[in-house]
Order: sequence, then C-alpha cells, then structure tokens
Amino acid sequence: MTIIIPVRKDVLHHGRIKKYSTSLRLWHWANTIVISGSLLTVLINSTIINERPVSALVKAELKNAGATVSDEQAGSVAHALGDSVWKIHIYFGYILVGLLLFRLALEFFQLADQKFIRKMKSAYRQFQTTKKNRELVKHELTVKAIYALFYILLLVMAVTGLFLAFEDLLAPFKSIRHSVKEVHGFCMYLILAFIFVHLTGVFLAERKDNKGIVSDMINGGGEA
Repeated sequence: MTIIIPVRKDVLHHGRIKKYSTSLRLWHWANTIVISGSLLTVLINSTIINERPVSALVKAELKNAGATVSDEQAGSVAHALGDSVWKIHIYFGYILVGLLLFRLALEFFQLADQKFIRKMKSAYRQFQTTKKNRELVKHELTVKAIYALFYILLLVMAVTGLFLAFEDLLAPFKSIRHSVKEVHGFCMYLILAFIFVHLTGVFLAERKDNKGIVSDMINGGGEA
C-alpha cells in the first residue's frame, strides 16, 4: 500500500513542502464536489428511483388513494422521475467539462514549478540520472502516473458524456451509442477505484510522516 501514499515533501527541491496554487486547490475541491454529485445521481437512479420498484410503488399508492392506473402509466411516472435525476447528472457533466478545460488552461498559465507535466518530467529525469533519493523519486513518479491516468479518465468521461448528452445531434453515429455508453459506465467504475485508492493513500499518509497533506490542499502548503 506504500506505493499509493502521496508524498508531502517536494522531491525536486529537497527540504521544501509542496506548494499548491489557489487555482489548483479551487479546481481540486470543485472537482471533488462535482464528481461526488455526479456519482450520487447515478446511485439514486440505480437504487431509490429504479424504474421497476418505483413504478410498482406509484401504482400501489394511487390504488390506495382510490385511483386506478395502468402499468404503462405508472412506468411513465417512474421514467419521468429518473429523467429528472439524469438531467441533474448531465448538468454536473457540463460543469465537469468546464473544470477539465480549466485544468488544461491552468497547466499552461500557472507557475512553471507547479505544472503537472513539468514535475512529472523532472521526476522521471531525476530517477534516470541519480541514485540519491531514488526510491522517493520512484514513488513520486508512480503517484504522478496514477494522477495522469485519472486525468485521462476524466477526459474520456467528458467526451463520452457529451456524446450521450448530444446524441440527437450526432444521429450519424447512433450505431456506436451503446459502445460509448459502455465506455462511459466503465470509466465511472475506474474513477470510483481511483477515489478509493486516493482516499486510502491520503489516510495512510496522514498517519505517517506526511501529516498535513489535507491541510496543504486547503492552505496551499509550502512551509517546511
């Protein structure tokens, strides 16, 4: 489990604590809220507003109230409820796309020593050229690779989500809708796995010598 524990110290500048810009911290917490909200809508639609039990509930309650509805009518009500939740899911998706674009722009405009790609390249070069702190650098490089995979997953989720949201405008590609939906759903499970790994790593780090990682992501870090 050690390999998933984030390192608080800046491996490229020994003796320093990692710095996180205000923009990066804003993106991190906004992304956390949006992804959580998006996953929550999926959970609600697959449990609380699952069409079959909701349809049966609507029919039973209306029957108790003295009204009679058909299975199709009760199903329509249940389907409408599900659609209302999916609309919220779509809105979260739009915000997620905006945050992803913001993160890409941030990579170009924030300070050089805080750019993700630059830090990853520097860690790789240091791993290749020196034996000093080699294990620490290797660990940092692995953590960065996991984050890079997360960014790729976000990109795939955004692209496939936009395809599904605008499928009526993409009628010529209707034949691949099912495949796109499968990819979108599979990426969701991978993101859930990342969240679990990330939270586990942070929890373990806070119990060891890296105490303060969470507060650094709030106040910016940078102090030894």
